Amino acid sequence: MRNTENKKNAFYTAALLFLIWLTVNSPVYSQDKKAKLQASKQQIEKEIEYNNKLLKETKKTKKITLNQLIILKRQISSREKLIQNINSQIKTVDEQISLNNEILKELNSDLKNLKDEYAKMIFYAYKNRNTYDKLMFVFSSKDFNQAYKRIKYFQQYTAYRRNQAELIIKTENEINKTIEKLKGVKAEKVLLVQSLEDEKNNLNLEKKQQNSTFRKLTSKEKELKAAIRKKEKAARKLEKEIEKIIAEEIRLASKKSGTTETSGFALTPSELKLSKDFASNKGRLPWPVNRGIISSTFGTHAHPVLKNIKTKNNGIDILTDKDEEARAVFGGTVTRVISIPNYYYVVMVRHGEYLSVYSNLMEVNVKKGDVVAAKQKLGVIHTDTKNAKTELHFELWKGKSLLNPENWLAK
Repeated sequence: MRNTENKKNAFYTAALLFLIWLTVNSPVYSQDKKAKLQASKQQIEKEIEYNNKLLKETKKTKKITLNQLIILKRQISSREKLIQNINSQIKTVDEQISLNNEILKELNSDLKNLKDEYAKMIFYAYKNRNTYDKLMFVFSSKDFNQAYKRIKYFQQYTAYRRNQAELIIKTENEINKTIEKLKGVKAEKVLLVQSLEDEKNNLNLEKKQQNSTFRKLTSKEKELKAAIRKKEKAARKLEKEIEKIIAEEIRLASKKSGTTETSGFALTPSELKLSKDFASNKGRLPWPVNRGIISSTFGTHAHPVLKNIKTKNNGIDILTDKDEEARAVFGGTVTRVISIPNYYYVVMVRHGEYLSVYSNLMEVNVKKGDVVAAKQKLGVIHTDTKNAKTELHFELWKGKSLLNPENWLAK
C-alpha cells in the first residue's frame, strides 16, 4: 500500500508541476507572437494616420485630384493590412483561450482525483484512529529492524496526507489563476473583435470614397492626359541631362586616371571603397525624406485612371509634408545642381560609381563639389499648391544603368 500511495503522490505532484509549467511557459510563444503583431499593428496605424494627414491636405483645394486617388489606394492597402493583423491577433487569442480551457479541464480533473485520494486516506485514518492499535502494530514486530520500518511507515503516511492536502491547495490556486487569466484573454478578444468591426467599416467608407474619386477623375481625361504629356516631357529632359552628366563624369574620371574607359567610372581607391560601401548597404539606405509614401513606383505601369495608358518612371515619387527637405541617402560628393522645367532644382550626388538624384526642389542648400553625409539636407521640396502636393522625384543610377530605388531603401 505504501509503494502504491507513494507512486500516486509522485504522479500527482509531477502532473501538477507540469500543468504549472504549462500555464507559465506555454503563453511565452503566444506573448512573443502577440508582441510582434502589436508592433506591426502600431506601425500600420502610423501609416494610416500619415495617409489621413496627406489626404486632409489634398482636400483643402476643394477639388478632386489624382493625388487623392493615389493616397486613397495607399490608405485602403494599409487598412487591409491592419484588418489582417487584427485577425491574426484574434487567432492568437483564440489559441490562448483554447489552451487555458484545456489546462483548466486538466486541473479540475486532477483536483477531483486528489480529493478522492484524500477522502480515502481520511476514511482509512478514521478506521485506524486508535493509538493503541498503532502501538500494538509496532510492538508486534519480529525484530528491531521491522519495528523501525513500521514506525517509518506511519511517518511517511502522515507526510503523504500532508502533501496530498498541499497539492489540493496548490491545484485550487492554479485553477483560480487560470480562470482569471482566461477572463483577461476573453476581454482582450472582445476589444479586438470590436476594433476589427470598426476597421471594416472604415475600409468600406474609404472604398466608397475611392470609387467616387475614380468616377469623377474619369471625366477629366483631357486634363489628365495633358499632365501626363507635361511630365513625360520633363522626365525625358531630366534623363538626357543625367545621361549627359554621367558621360561627362566618366570622361573626366578616365582622363584623370589615364585610361580610355567609356562604359563606367575609372575609380580611385577611395571611390572604389565608397562604391563598395554603398553597395553593401542595399536595402538599408535611409529614405531621401524624413517621412513619406511612395506615390509612383519604378518602371512602366498602367495609369491609375486612364485606360490603355501606361506611364514610365525612371525612379520613384514620394509624397511628403509641406516644407519637407530632401536628404542624401549616403555620403558622397555633389556632382551637379541643375534646373529643369517641371522638376525645378535637381541635385545629383555621386557615391563612387553610383549616383543619387533628387528632383523637384524649390530651393537647395548645396552646390557642386560639396561633400555631403548620409541624411544631410539638400534642399526644400517644391509644393504644388494647386493640387496640395509635395512630392520628391528620386532616382538611382549605377554608371549608365538605372536602378530601382525601392530595392535599395530601408523598408
